[in-house]
Amino acid sequence: MASPPPAGIYVPVPTFFASKTASTYNPITPPLDIEAQGAHAVYLAKSGIKGVVVLGTTGEAVYLHPRDRHAVLSGVRAALDKEGFKDYPIIAGTATNSVEETVEQLRDAQRSGAQWGLCLVPGYNAVVTTQEGIVRWFTAVADQSPIPIMIYHYPGVSNNVKVIPSTYVTLAQHPNIVGCKLSHGDVSHHIQIGSNPAIDHDHFHAFTGLGQQLLPVVSVGFSGAIDGSAGFFPKTLVRLYDLSSKKQLSEAELAERQQLQFKVSSMEEIVVRYGTVGIKEAISRLRGFGDIDGTRLPLLGGIPGGETEWAVWKPVLDAVEEVEKSLV
Repeated sequence: MASPPPAGIYVPVPTFFASKTASTYNPITPPLDIEAQGAHAVYLAKSGIKGVVVLGTTGEAVYLHPRDRHAVLSGVRAALDKEGFKDYPIIAGTATNSVEETVEQLRDAQRSGAQWGLCLVPGYNAVVTTQEGIVRWFTAVADQSPIPIMIYHYPGVSNNVKVIPSTYVTLAQHPNIVGCKLSHGDVSHHIQIGSNPAIDHDHFHAFTGLGQQLLPVVSVGFSGAIDGSAGFFPKTLVRLYDLSSKKQLSEAELAERQQLQFKVSSMEEIVVRYGTVGIKEAISRLRGFGDIDGTRLPLLGGIPGGETEWAVWKPVLDAVEEVEKSLV
């Protein structure tokens, strides 16, 4: 049986593109900024983040040509290795509906330095996609993949395709399927996966894609989060995970944990509202990586409303920034 990614907080990193001030800038297809990509990954590693997901939803993978995948993944691996983070966990995302192309991307990911793959549930024909079809699709991918894979269920970007808990139970038995990421709010499904005695949780690690659920889902057996806001508040999310997974807490720690989850949940509404656009703007404004509006078409510009809208979010962001600065 293959091993899952270690428990903890992971960041689905954005893909950084050349600044508008760069001589190479192209407004239709901005070129990659591999230097910024690597620098952000190193910043996260130094801040206690357990690993990174590259070329996921936040990474705008569907807007990249497949030939660019190697440059992004290998650039992150090279930067981490250079700074002494050998074997640092890298999970490569895939978002294709074809078994053949998914396996091809996973093989390229292995060559580029990734140790795991995170495969989006194929939802192009979601209305007529059966659970047996999903089981067979993931089984075919896992049988051929040179690296262990995880199931990525994000109904919001895959036509609301359904994956029921019993499907995870079946797929978790595959030796090369080692976990899942759930980016939805169905708490019952989280419980039926994270607490299910029919799943070997040493082999199959479940992660939430929503930091605002971190404390509740860890309490029912989840292994952590793959969370976009950890890209700009890494230490805070790591602290919340540590408190959430700790078995014995003092009264002070219990109070800290509750308030910290409140602050994180309040702050993460900007991610719920603006997704990748909001994440990129926050990373630029708060941590200095990339342009505020550094996305690729069809995404255009920063958060709607610019400075006025950013000011609306500033109080909840400032509350978490205060926590971030207090952590070492």
